[in-house]
Amino acid sequence: MDDAAPTAGAPIAEAPAGAFRGALEAGVRVWRGIRYAEPPMGEFRWRAPVPAVDAEGVVDALEFGPACPQPRSPAVPMPEGIRFDEDCLSLNVWAPEGHGDPLPVMVWLHGGAYLYGTGAQSVYGGAELAVDGVVVVTLNYRLGALGFLELTRCGEPGEFDGNLALRDVLLALQWVQRNIAAFGGDPGRVTVFGESAGGGLVTTLLATPGAVGLFHRAIAQSSPASSVYGEDRAFGVARRVLTELGVSVGDAGDLRDFDLGEIVQATLKVFSEVPGEAPGTIAFAPVVDGSLVPEAPVTVLREGRGLPVPLIIGTNRDEASMFKFLKSPLVPVSDERILGMLADIAVERPELEVPDFERVRTAYEGLRRQAVGLGIGRDIGFRLPALWIAEGHGAVAPVWLYRFDQATPILRLSGLGAIHASELPYVWRRLDDPTTELAFRLGGRRVAGRVSQRMSARWLAFAHGGAPDAAGVPDAPEWPRYEPEQRQSLVIAERDRVVGDLDAELRQGWGDEVLAFP
Repeated sequence: MDDAAPTAGAPIAEAPAGAFRGALEAGVRVWRGIRYAEPPMGEFRWRAPVPAVDAEGVVDALEFGPACPQPRSPAVPMPEGIRFDEDCLSLNVWAPEGHGDPLPVMVWLHGGAYLYGTGAQSVYGGAELAVDGVVVVTLNYRLGALGFLELTRCGEPGEFDGNLALRDVLLALQWVQRNIAAFGGDPGRVTVFGESAGGGLVTTLLATPGAVGLFHRAIAQSSPASSVYGEDRAFGVARRVLTELGVSVGDAGDLRDFDLGEIVQATLKVFSEVPGEAPGTIAFAPVVDGSLVPEAPVTVLREGRGLPVPLIIGTNRDEASMFKFLKSPLVPVSDERILGMLADIAVERPELEVPDFERVRTAYEGLRRQAVGLGIGRDIGFRLPALWIAEGHGAVAPVWLYRFDQATPILRLSGLGAIHASELPYVWRRLDDPTTELAFRLGGRRVAGRVSQRMSARWLAFAHGGAPDAAGVPDAPEWPRYEPEQRQSLVIAERDRVVGDLDAELRQGWGDEVLAFP
């Protein structure tokens, strides 16, 4: 719907940040490319974002802003004609036409391994959700070395800021609080939701004291919640990037004069090397800096000390299969790499009782040998962190746990299954998006349409302040809260079902320790 040509009567939102002219497209008002921060360029490269100056006059908000500079990846399709530029900190808003009362707001944080993506990807078109009575916001944040390089120990004291991408997201949420009423949204009912890296930012926000009051509900889809590391590990990555670029730690300020292409190339090299050398880790991620992020988010949430915000959290059944198919090192799936990961955790976290490989394998009895590695990679990267968080966060706020099992015929026949990110078009009601064409090459749209209807209805009901139930929708059982006694999960498939203690074998094989690198 969001690809339609603008019609007459273009909407103008008169907000504290300025007056913004959007477009009316098939009954939905849309504003694109609204700047929420000043360009993070030149002397502002690797500094905290600066709020955009309030605009004078009426500003056209008709085109998506540039995406953050990044490598190209076939797994992350970019919109046709998208520009890449450091001046990337913008957001987009969709709102239904003709609603008088303030509506709930859903703020989306895109995924992409903290290296790829943009809020302008076509699968994130917000019109299909907006027509059901919400205001949708998508946004860009800095990626790769530009957003996650920890340079605070480099250069002159105070020359660099850290956790830049997280600071970008916090500033965007502050912009929403200040301005969204002008677009028809209710700043007192903001749901932040995201997938993969975006889900990781969501779970990090739940453990960030500075995020208090900026959102009121949260949805974390396939969050790599335990992939948030301390400053020592982050500094090691920074040194690698500096070495690639031929810059000493003391001269890190010289990076502000470097060509973006060189920085992106060095970023990709380090991004590709780190998981191979240290299985189970990634190069770029939020950092436990002791101030903005005081402690590891997965530990804070497991202990029930996160922000008391209702949460939906879950994963896909076959998260790791895509990484194996793409030969990506991000998820360890071979025996050698899994053994290396467990050994590294045991050395770096001697206070933990790290299970040995044979005990872990008991959780995967009955699986073909080649499927065991995929299961372990999936679970250590995504499912176990979701369980740890569900177990702990329920002490301070309601939690709903899910597993997405739906797979189209071609994904089943190929052995990929419900792969990482395959739930996105279902949540966004974008099954006809060009990026989904391959998934439906052997059919399956009719079933997918019914699954999408239920799943998006649940997400919308949650954003409206209720339980994530799809009342009146066929094959949509009531979704009970996750409680430590019953441990009920919703399995989302051709027919949704509620299963008690879905992950019993997993918990028995892995134990209850939070297994994460420092």
